[in-house]
Formats: sequence, structure tokens, C-alpha cells
Amino acid sequence: MRHYYLLVSFLLIKMTGIGQNYTAIQGSSYAGSLGTGHNPASIVNTPYTWDVTPFAFQVRTITDAVTIHNYSLLTPGAKAEYAFTPGNFSRTAHLSSNINLLNARVSLNRQTAIAGGINIRTYLRGKTSPYNFIDTLSGLESFFGINGNRLDLSGDVTGNSWVEVYGSYARTMIDNEKARLNAGVTLKISRGLAASNVRADNIRVEPQATTELSQLVSGQARYAYSINFDYWKNEKSTMQNIRDFLSRTEGGFSMDLGVEYLLKPSGWVAFDDDDTYYDYDWKIGLSLLDLGFNQYRFSPNSRYVSGIRPGISGADLDNKFTNIENVQAFNDSLATVVRTMRRFSGNFTVINPTRLVINADRFITQAFYVNADLSINLYAFMKDRLYARELNLLTVTPRWETRRWGFYLPMQYNAENKFWVGAAVKAGPLLLGIHNFAYVFAKDQLQNGGGYLALVVRPGARNKGPYKDKKDKRMRQYQCP
Repeated sequence: MRHYYLLVSFLLIKMTGIGQNYTAIQGSSYAGSLGTGHNPASIVNTPYTWDVTPFAFQVRTITDAVTIHNYSLLTPGAKAEYAFTPGNFSRTAHLSSNINLLNARVSLNRQTAIAGGINIRTYLRGKTSPYNFIDTLSGLESFFGINGNRLDLSGDVTGNSWVEVYGSYARTMIDNEKARLNAGVTLKISRGLAASNVRADNIRVEPQATTELSQLVSGQARYAYSINFDYWKNEKSTMQNIRDFLSRTEGGFSMDLGVEYLLKPSGWVAFDDDDTYYDYDWKIGLSLLDLGFNQYRFSPNSRYVSGIRPGISGADLDNKFTNIENVQAFNDSLATVVRTMRRFSGNFTVINPTRLVINADRFITQAFYVNADLSINLYAFMKDRLYARELNLLTVTPRWETRRWGFYLPMQYNAENKFWVGAAVKAGPLLLGIHNFAYVFAKDQLQNGGGYLALVVRPGARNKGPYKDKKDKRMRQYQCP
């Protein structure tokens, strides 16, 4: 049984490798091109004429199915080991990350900005119905046994990755002495790199009437993956494999829409100072993100199955699926178990992690701010379609931030009902952060956390006389001229 479980876990993890989740800088006017993925309107209200992000990386994972022991970011991994979590409960897993390559933003003037770049993104989500599990099971028959020989199982796992090229445009729509309204749009053209889905429903196990064995009595399932996996062959060179893999990708499209409403500070303002022009007391953002899809071509090994042949016990399943070496052999064995088997053909679509984001950023004093971010996944409208899902829900981030330095303390309650406290620091062009402190210190939480790293190149600040220091400027804004 351990081998079956390990195989499934490996497939889940292999699909991930790369979320726009630079949590610390959400709502920050210094986010620059990295802010595009959170709200395209944000690229206007930035006190730089340009910025370039040559490279940025973010990853986040959460699961209760596997625990990594004796390992944290501060301890050596020589004694690290993993264990599948025992107990009777529903298992979940979520992994997301992204790579940003050559992202750039340019202010055409104070009212208009553009941005563009390349992102590589991957999402995986998985959830099962409750079942009992221990790590010493010898096979499916013993697995059925510890569940009382009565099971009603279901599960759904979807993972996909894609590369996207995007362009953003934002401008100021309304500007007066009290407030400013900015709006922006991002259009993204993508290629679906890889995808897979496994879904099982109504897998029922009951005790046999004449023996002590259990039997599989009903169920239906689908398992599918993109065809380019079939063209990765060990006998070919790495470059040839990459060419064959990418040549069988399909296109996709998505877009982001956003607005930001800024309430300006009252009092005296130096209009010739860039930082003063971009100051605010409140900034309220609303964005609709990742409205779109990616396409993939079915592998000919993808199947839909339903119905169970009579008399199939756990021991029979152990015998039929021993020494399975590839998907074709798995299909052949499964055909002897089910009544109906149908092959998928053509293309399938995975909906991007569409969500509505509401963000409020409050200036406190000097260089201190507090940001609150609410992210609402819209997958409830997807019904039975395949979709990716974002982990964000509610995040509150106090921060101290200037042009060159920043310290951040994001606190988040995520969509898996977990509370995390993270941290980040900005030092010149470098941004480094973690999602969960437990990921760093605890020796059994490496599977729950993640972090981010970004290199953002900006122009040097011009000497602006008495207003060049952000701290002094915000203290003086209420003084009389």
C-alpha cells in the first residue's frame, strides 16, 4: 500500500515546480512591475520612471497528507525523513508558485504606465473524502480492512502549468485635490505546458457475503494528462525532449482588470516632488485576476471508467496492479476490473485561478503602513470544469518601507483555514520573504510554507532637497508653508 500512496504523492509533486504571491508588497507603491499580478492599476502610482525585474521566484505549499520530520530551513537535512500522516480524515494538498522573467514597467508620464514580461506558473490542488490510513499497510486488502471493509471514497486532483507573455496598460482616470482614480488592464497570451487530472467518485467497498475479504462494488473515475508527457523519452537527448515537449503545447488567453482609488493627504504638498505626488492616506484597490483559461491535448492514455465487474476483492486488485511499469500496462489491468472504459481525445481546458481581490492600504505615520487584502476565489462558478485555485484568503501586513529599505510582517489566514505569520525584507534591489515562520524553525513543518525572492532594478533617487527623505516629507505635509 505504501508504494501506491508514494506513487500518487510523487505524481502530485512532480506536476509542481512553479501564484503571484509576493505577499509582503501587496498594495505597496514600490512594488513596481511585481505589482502587476496583484492589480494592473498599481503600476501608475509608483515613484519611479521605470523598473526591471530580471528574475523573481515564489513557491508555497500546504498539505496534511505528508509530514517531513527532522528538517527545517535552519537545520541540516541529513536526518530528514517523511511519513504519510496516519488517521481517519480528509486529505488535502495545495502547491503554487511562479517564476517571473524580465518583467518591466515604464511610466510614460505621471498619468500613464505600461508593463510587460514573461511568467511561468504552476498550480496544483487536491482533496479526498475521509479515509483511515497507517504507514504499515501491506496492500489494498489491509487498507480496506482498517476502514472496516466499508468505504465510500472520492477525490479530485488537478495540476497544470503554463508560460504566459503579458502586457499591461494603466492610466489615471480622475485626479483632483482630494482623490485620484487609476485603472489598468493586463492581457496575457499563454501556452499550456503540462496538465493532469485524476477524479474518482462513489468508489464503494463492502464486505463479501461468503468470505472475510472485502469487495469493490461500484465507482467511476477519470484520469487524464497532456500528450506532451508521452514524448519525453529516456533514449533522446535533453534538448530533443524539450523541443518535442514544447512542440505539442496548446494556446490560452487570460486578462486582469483593476482599479485603485487614492485619498490624498490634506495639507501642504510639494507638487514638484515625485514622492509627494504619489502619497496617499488611503488606497483602495479592486481587481479581477486571471480571467481566462489554458488548453492541453489529451494523451491517448487518458481514460474514463465506470462500473465494477463482480467479485473484485482487495487481494485481486493487489495482484492485478503489481509491477505496473507504465500507463499502458495500468490501463490494461484496469480494463479487467471495470465494466466501461472510454478514451479521451481532442483538447481539454483548465480554467485559470480566477479571483476577486479587494485591497486597502493605510498610511500610518512616517514610513509605516498597514495593508489588508481579501482574495475571493470564483471557482464555485466553474461547476464540473477543471480549474486552478489560489490559496490566498485574508492577509494583513504591517510594513515599514522606503525607497531602499523595507521590513514586512504579513499575517495570513488562507483558504485551507491555516493561520501563517511570515516576514520579508527589502534591501536595495533585493526582496526576500517567507510565508510561514514555522517553515523556518519547526522541524515538522517544511511541507507547509514557502518563500519568495525577487531582484528588482530601479533608477537611483534624484536629490530633491529637503524632500528627498520620505520620513521627513510625510512629517512636514501638515505644516504651513
